[in-house]
Amino acid sequence: MSVLVVGISHKSAPVALLERLALDAEGVSKLIADVAGCDHVVEATVISTCNRLEVYADVDRFHGSIEDVSRLLVDRAGASTDALVPHLYVHYDDGAVSHLFHVAAGLDSMVVGEGQILGQAREALRLGQEMGTVGPALNVLFQQALRVGKRSHAETGIDSAAPSLVTAALHRTTEPHGGVAGASVVIVGAGSMAALATATVTRMGAGRVVVANRSLENAERLAAEHGAEAVPLASLDLALADADVLITCTGATGILVTAPMLATARGARTDRLTIIDLALPHDVDPDVVALPGVELTGLAQLAEMLDDSDAIRDVADVRRIVTQELSAFVSARHAASVTPTVVALRTMATGVVESEMERLGSRLPDLDPGIRAEVQRTVHRVAEKLLHQPTVRVKELANETGAVSYATALAELFALDPESVDAVTRVGVPASDLSTEPAGGELS
Repeated sequence: MSVLVVGISHKSAPVALLERLALDAEGVSKLIADVAGCDHVVEATVISTCNRLEVYADVDRFHGSIEDVSRLLVDRAGASTDALVPHLYVHYDDGAVSHLFHVAAGLDSMVVGEGQILGQAREALRLGQEMGTVGPALNVLFQQALRVGKRSHAETGIDSAAPSLVTAALHRTTEPHGGVAGASVVIVGAGSMAALATATVTRMGAGRVVVANRSLENAERLAAEHGAEAVPLASLDLALADADVLITCTGATGILVTAPMLATARGARTDRLTIIDLALPHDVDPDVVALPGVELTGLAQLAEMLDDSDAIRDVADVRRIVTQELSAFVSARHAASVTPTVVALRTMATGVVESEMERLGSRLPDLDPGIRAEVQRTVHRVAEKLLHQPTVRVKELANETGAVSYATALAELFALDPESVDAVTRVGVPASDLSTEPAGGELS
């Protein structure tokens, strides 16, 4: 079996489309049940947040599973296939593992390092377990992902990465021109990063603070927390008319602030407008820098400016942790994938030895018991020595890249019964059973 992820998030789709896929608790449970009911799906669960909807499934067929899961998401969005599918992303097998580890560590979040996603991943695991749709494959995967997330927060300062980024960005871009104190600030967005930006500029003594967002209700909620004003995104041009600082941090996939729009909003103004674009992809048209007094700083520039900052180092440290954990998990997973074949091979060898000993007993019924025992031990040792190197090598080769399935080759060479291998897989033999005794040990 292999893990498949089909999802959509703030990085792949516009907010309007994400909103159409927003699910309540009942909707999440229904989606999990529907995915689990697909022909090629063995296990399933769903991570659902305001910024992402991801289906995780253990599947026995790649293409058929993608088609089934994608169709379920299209149905829920109430959109045409052509409208939704281009915004979906797919990760498979090791790629799916890597994606979940990055998600759990907070590296894929709109606010890098935010810890809320850990609880959401834990809820996906719990719900799948409760519904009986999560089995050994997804249980091990999610448990390990939660471990990666916990380790990332425990061993680094990733929790403070986003606040540090916002604060440092404001200091670096506004301090040379008088700072934020008393300035007119416009913040576009109402998510976690926008909340951090609003709190930060308020704390730094900004004058007028305006929050603009596609959802006026969300803008009003954020503005109320900090004594700011709220306007719909359609009124952004009016808010920009007297802005000194503009901070954008939405999940939109298109440009929100164009050069012509900003030129019209500013009119004859030539005084400085500092723009900090924290969005990915960016919200602001790079051409705005051609306008008098406009200075634009994006994430790429911030990374260069802050390359010695704790926030950047923490993100790098988390990436190293994810890489380490991913390598270890994938290696163990590949090694475990050959376990059924190795166990079936050793079981076959044991059966051959026992069969030959029975034949010996029938042909030499008066054989001395001591001699019989010594013959049995000798035959066991011969069989073990013959199998030792192939089983050791198949474990080593399982972690090499390439199209060759060494477990399959081993099964073909020794003519193993596919039913025997499948039976071991269904039972779920622990990875420890993959280990082989040193040459000379007995088969068990």
